[in-house]
Amino acid sequence: MQNTQKYIQDSKDKFLSELIDLLKIPTVSADSAYAKEVIRGAEKVAEFLKEAGAEKVEICNTAGHPIVYGEKIIDPALPTVLVYGHYDVQPADPIDLWTSPPFEPVVKKTEIHPEGAIFARGACDDKGQFFMHVKAFEAMMQANELPCNVKFMIEGEEEVGSVNLGIFIKENKARLKADIILVSDTGMLSNDNPSITTGLRGLSYVEVEVTGPNRDLHSGLYGGCVANPINILTKMIASLHDEDNHITIPGFYADVVELSLEERAEMAKAPYSEADYKKALAIDAVYGEKGYTTPERGSIRPTLDVNGIWGGYTGEGAKTVIASKAYAKISMRLVPNQEPEKITELFSKHFESIAPAGVTVVVNPHHGGEPVVTPIDSIAYKSAAKAYEETFGKTPIPVRSGGSIPIIALFEQELGLKTVMMGFGLDSDAIHSPNEHYGLFNFYKGIETIPYFFHYFNEAMK
Repeated sequence: MQNTQKYIQDSKDKFLSELIDLLKIPTVSADSAYAKEVIRGAEKVAEFLKEAGAEKVEICNTAGHPIVYGEKIIDPALPTVLVYGHYDVQPADPIDLWTSPPFEPVVKKTEIHPEGAIFARGACDDKGQFFMHVKAFEAMMQANELPCNVKFMIEGEEEVGSVNLGIFIKENKARLKADIILVSDTGMLSNDNPSITTGLRGLSYVEVEVTGPNRDLHSGLYGGCVANPINILTKMIASLHDEDNHITIPGFYADVVELSLEERAEMAKAPYSEADYKKALAIDAVYGEKGYTTPERGSIRPTLDVNGIWGGYTGEGAKTVIASKAYAKISMRLVPNQEPEKITELFSKHFESIAPAGVTVVVNPHHGGEPVVTPIDSIAYKSAAKAYEETFGKTPIPVRSGGSIPIIALFEQELGLKTVMMGFGLDSDAIHSPNEHYGLFNFYKGIETIPYFFHYFNEAMK
């Protein structure tokens, strides 16, 4: 790996410049107004894969956004690593909270990233992270040190639930045959405390609509006489948690796997500072389910959160109106063994049942995903741990993440493959938020670490 590492050190400016070019493309999958930009993003990914040395590079059309595939098979007898990532990004709203334009990448120094971080939508989630694999592959190819086969599957719909990925996988099982899946779409505890994600929460995402009168009404003439959908909706949402922040949907916790005190004690050994956590978010107190610590609430416990709520008049000045409709988007993060379809059904039945007379309620399911837990005694995990030890100088800590990557469970179900989640982001990187960024230290460290995984995995598979 010596020549690979030299190429990486000599190419840092080139790698950053190329990432900036990729980040300039607003590949927002959730908004049809960006459809052409998403295609342009796929074309750019394909271009980078070809330049890095991949063969059979193809932009695979789906019913939605395309998937980019490429591979390098140096010997069919050698192990094969399937790299997954996504080039689509979250919407940048609210734009006015960004300190620099979301699709005009800029490198700024911060307290956490004194060497600089690149600010742009998608910098960490997931363009910066999947691009590490492309550049690590390029380095191994240029140094003639690629130790095993590699395949790339970079999709454009992760941020909208990977709607068409399952179909693509089912239709391409032979092409996607591999020994392990490698993903960088997660994070680490800190730059001083590397970690490998071993668990992800599942997801159930719904949109609710509450309808009252058949038209918007004058609040003076009708206020106090008819049900106000916005008032009703807020009361209904408030009732979804009790005084201990326990979710009140009947049956919601029926399948939750409770960790033992011993398992919780092991989790608690991971470095964590509540003071630093509050300082980073500019809050004076944490908030969540009674009886659990903040790290536990964010990883091993299910949640229910309102992601957006709207209705009525929100423009400048005043308009005295009772809106005919009110809406909210709600996400529920799930833990083993909760099933998203079952939770969505439980939510729908409960939410409809608590609607008072005078309004009607419609629950529209969006997308979901299964929770996953990956083993830490596998060849692949141990190879990843050795790779981190090589570049960070310390053994990574296995941790469970609060986020969701729905396709991890899909990979195991359809391809029979486990996944190693080698993420290099930090909680402070503001993914899905204004001012998303990715530290240059993390970007380069990921590129340096990934080739060692290939090396150790190939050695262990012999």
